[in-house]
Amino acid sequence: MRIVIQRVSQASVSIAGTLKAAIGPGLMILVGICDEDSDDDIEYLCQKVVKMRIFDDAQGVMNLPVTEVDGSGLLVVSQFTLMASTRKGNRPSYIHASKSDIAVPLYERFVARLQELFGREVQTGTFGADMQVALVNDGPVTIIMDSHLSEQF
Repeated sequence: MRIVIQRVSQASVSIAGTLKAAIGPGLMILVGICDEDSDDDIEYLCQKVVKMRIFDDAQGVMNLPVTEVDGSGLLVVSQFTLMASTRKGNRPSYIHASKSDIAVPLYERFVARLQELFGREVQTGTFGADMQVALVNDGPVTIIMDSHLSEQF
């Protein structure tokens, strides 16, 4: 499972011109799922998301997790293109991205577990929909995590 976490001052998802979800300050999380993903990957990444200290404390140091920021929100959007393979040629291959019969239940469990740990409602896009995502990246702070890599960059 691969995620992109962006600290935002605001983010939203629209589908066919209709607002589906929006948050103010918080985290925008894009999620890519492969066939090898399991509940272990979900647990690992959800724990990291809610504990990652990427919000400023009173001294302006990134020292607070999203759970300690008043009024913060989470917006989760499925994005199969995160699983793109770009090693050969110029057209990305998506053979590593799970089909919906595998990806949808994992995505739903990811959102449910994240909501449990966050303790507040998690906003989402619609799996498989053509979505327009808007965000204001705060910082900018963008972190990429892959549950299958034993060591990040």
